[in-house]
Amino acid sequence: MTLPAIALLHKFSRLPWHDRLLVLEATLCLAVAGFAIAVLPFRHVGRLAARPTDGPEPPPQTRLAQVRSVRWAIIASARQVPWHAMCFQQGLAAQFMLRRRGIPSVLYYGAAPDDRKGLAAHVWVRDGDVNVIGGEIASRFALLATFPPQSGSRPASQ
Repeated sequence: MTLPAIALLHKFSRLPWHDRLLVLEATLCLAVAGFAIAVLPFRHVGRLAARPTDGPEPPPQTRLAQVRSVRWAIIASARQVPWHAMCFQQGLAAQFMLRRRGIPSVLYYGAAPDDRKGLAAHVWVRDGDVNVIGGEIASRFALLATFPPQSGSRPASQ
């Protein structure tokens, strides 16, 4: 085992059990999201992102704490997984985790001109007015679609 891997395991072992479970859930959700994005047509991934929540919404004070925990777990896991977890995987994984907790969220899909690539895409997730993942740079991108569809946004292509 390499030195960075040992340090990572040591850091993980010092986390409280609840945080360890969150990190494991986030890592699994990132893997599932990455697999879905790699093998499914975009319209099917859009349907996954547009699914309704799995249960009753938590009370507001609990909801914000859960959103922050999901954000922390996704960001922490995305930095450590052995693949490059892009914004799309992170957004879809965050939506999976929020949905399990009864928190409805919206995945935004946007694009912007890029000098090097021609066109850059970005995904971000919000719970109402709260940025969950990717919202820090969202203002740079023109909105193409939301999942689930929101009034005033273009529907995803079928």
